[in-house]
Amino acid sequence: MSGTIIFIYLAFIGAGIFLCLLRMLKGPTASDRAVAVDTITTTVVALLVFLGFVFKRYVYLDVALVYSLLAFVGLVAIARFLEKGI
Repeated sequence: MSGTIIFIYLAFIGAGIFLCLLRMLKGPTASDRAVAVDTITTTVVALLVFLGFVFKRYVYLDVALVYSLLAFVGLVAIARFLEKGI
């Protein structure tokens, strides 16, 4: 894979993370912030999968899977807290 294409992919992923980080910091409600954090975790999982493909290190895929499962459990806990408290 060409170095330019890799740089373009990483720039798009980085821009997506940056925009979601802005929404997380400036979100008017707590649910907006929770959605932004979920989007950041999804984007980071995509980044880990892409890096695993580029470097041909498949341990990144395992890390991405565990990270996505932990992020899901965390988001469910946040949603439950926002809905009615723990």
